[in-house]
Amino acid sequence: MTLSRGVLAPEIDLEGTEGDPGTRRRFRLSEYRGQPVVLAFYPADASPVCTVQLMSYTADISQFEKVGAQVLALSPQSVEDHERFAAANGGFAFPLLADTEREAAEAFGTLGPLGFYRRSVFVIDAAGVVRYAHRSTAGLTFRPTEEIVEAVREASANH
Repeated sequence: MTLSRGVLAPEIDLEGTEGDPGTRRRFRLSEYRGQPVVLAFYPADASPVCTVQLMSYTADISQFEKVGAQVLALSPQSVEDHERFAAANGGFAFPLLADTEREAAEAFGTLGPLGFYRRSVFVIDAAGVVRYAHRSTAGLTFRPTEEIVEAVREASANH
């Protein structure tokens, strides 16, 4: 399945963390209705490109905040793995969600060959509609903050 722009985003309902055990909870995409959401699907905690990607988005969090966007990062590792990953990197500025069954990746069409996560970014507008979708084929690069923030601006202007 390939989710495309202009369709209502499927619900996400996953365990996640803000980075330490005291912040574990369920995260639902629908709880963010009324504001844009950036979903960043990444293949693996502690891998070199994923670490740089999430550190970059953390360093640039003020740009996401200026456009009112909530960033949520998803990968197939467990909440415990996410907590270790966050701790090893001084924390991230957004929740890490554990898509251990790959349900969200399946719903958003981000699974590659053999069921591996493909690095992907989606911008969901305040009404829950997909306004930007990028699925990487190689996975060795990630979408820059400026491109994503511009997609949020466009999504907000059209909402």
